[in-house]
Amino acid sequence: MYLENIKSPADVKALKREELPVLCEEIRQKLLETVSVNGGHLASNLCVVELTVALHRVFSTPEDKIVFDVGHQSYVHKLLTGRYERFGTLRCHGGVSGFTRRCESEHDAFGAGHSSTSISAAAGIAVADRLNGRDNYTVAVVGDGAFTGGMIYEAINNCAGIDRLIIILNDNDMSISPNVGGMSRYFSKFRSSTKYFRFKNGTKRAFSHIPLVGEPLIKGGRAVKNWFKKRLLSQNYFEQFGLSYYGPVDGSDEKHIEAVLREAMQDGSCSVVHLCTKKGKGYAPAEEHPDRFHGISGFDIATGEIKNGAGESFSERFGKLICDRAEKDGRIAAITAAMPDGTGLCEFAQRFPQRFFDVGIAEEHALTFSCGLAAEGMVPVFAVYSTFMQRAYDQLLHDAAIQGLHVICMLDRAGLVGPDGATHHGIFDVSFTCAIPGVTVYSPDTFDSLEECFDKALAAEGPVVIRYPKDSEPDYGGKVFRGGETAVCGDEDAPCAIITYGRMTENALCAADALEARGIKTKVIRLTKLSPLPKEEIFALAGGAKALLTLEEGIEAGGIGERIGALLAERGGKAPAYGIAAINGVFPSHGKNAELFDELGISAEKAAQKLRALYESNNET
Repeated sequence: MYLENIKSPADVKALKREELPVLCEEIRQKLLETVSVNGGHLASNLCVVELTVALHRVFSTPEDKIVFDVGHQSYVHKLLTGRYERFGTLRCHGGVSGFTRRCESEHDAFGAGHSSTSISAAAGIAVADRLNGRDNYTVAVVGDGAFTGGMIYEAINNCAGIDRLIIILNDNDMSISPNVGGMSRYFSKFRSSTKYFRFKNGTKRAFSHIPLVGEPLIKGGRAVKNWFKKRLLSQNYFEQFGLSYYGPVDGSDEKHIEAVLREAMQDGSCSVVHLCTKKGKGYAPAEEHPDRFHGISGFDIATGEIKNGAGESFSERFGKLICDRAEKDGRIAAITAAMPDGTGLCEFAQRFPQRFFDVGIAEEHALTFSCGLAAEGMVPVFAVYSTFMQRAYDQLLHDAAIQGLHVICMLDRAGLVGPDGATHHGIFDVSFTCAIPGVTVYSPDTFDSLEECFDKALAAEGPVVIRYPKDSEPDYGGKVFRGGETAVCGDEDAPCAIITYGRMTENALCAADALEARGIKTKVIRLTKLSPLPKEEIFALAGGAKALLTLEEGIEAGGIGERIGALLAERGGKAPAYGIAAINGVFPSHGKNAELFDELGISAEKAAQKLRALYESNNET
């Protein structure tokens, strides 16, 4: 075993070349063993094993900085930087994160969870190091999918002239900058070969020892080479931005990768190293179906069978719902930002290809594109994860709301998303969507409610947001809510009330049961429409309560609880004892949702404790 003895990157450098294939095999086995149990990103990590080993043999972290785009392909990096012993805790509460985190290790130069940020961050790091007099290297590892995000191009436009910055393009699916013609392909292969590097560097060393004329000969040779290349080849995309380009390189050939990286180091300028890798490499099921093994909850290593969640998810039900409505209404179009499977739109894409648009990792473009569709009478439905909708906040405000355009945003994965952690929790959407005038916001808690909200959204005017969790439909154990968008469950004359919405409805009902067991009658008021907030209906149902608690799976600042608290203050008179159970002042970490609910004070038990304290304090006064 080599892997268990790797305590730092220095141990990787100490290995003999013939030992590296065994190390790579051990790494792949460890990835399979861990992700099959804990879930996570498998295919993207299997394809960067040789690359990551080469990185840590050529560069020296933490002095040299490696920035992983998104960070979901950093598992191998974690194994080689002192986290092997704890790797079994990957994505578990209090364990190793599934993404890079600066607070987790000095070897994690930059944290990430959203795509297309790496080159911007790496460029800033490289410039800061130069300003501080350091001569280290900075490396950005970018998947080809990130090049569908506009931020990458903004960064590349500013990279020329930044020294010791190396951009690694991990191309495992598409060609970013295809060259034209057989000569071009040959030259690209030739100029990234070790023989070419040895010839070039040997010639340079020989010329440099010639007195007086050595340096002019080197410059002249470089000029002749560049003239020859420009005459025979169309310039590579990156070279047009003033960057040196190496590739394409076989991403499974560790020795070749090392050679190219060392050449890029000697170059000293901003360079792009183009690697061709295979997603899922080394595990047949992941190689055959890399999309299925991108982000998974767990699987059987022997069969490749992926563990599915319990029951139909909100995403799947939405997928069926939009297909049914699109069959009847030819104006409905579906838009996604590189997430057709995760948002439930695969069937729509097959059945209505002319009305389906996957714009890549470009949420900003996706929403404004949707606004353009709406401006000409279409009914665009943009399905996006809540955490990624944050990137399109300006577009929702500026392009949709100000113009009153009828765009429907389906916010999947609203609320906490367990093991994915801080970068992926959808806990901000209520605060930022409800703050925008003219935006209607719904938060259904059941499949029937999801259907009702979607139909209302189709018939509405102006932008509409519908948020829902990753989970399947809850089981309320026969409990029934009376009312429509604002409904109540329990004795309407109960002295205690919990106001809630979405997935927290289940926690609220459990908290009410716990209080009932202590002899404290409690009713639950469930909101489906969050904006405009139905304040009169809320106070009509909450009337008479001595203690009132708002329970929500989002941040307290700007949330429904704060808004209801402000309304209570405005009403004046004798107000009930009021409290808010929400996420306050932290970015929640990763772990099982039940663990996070309890840690954040929004579990059924914690909500019951808080409401009981409010009730007892009111009785004392």
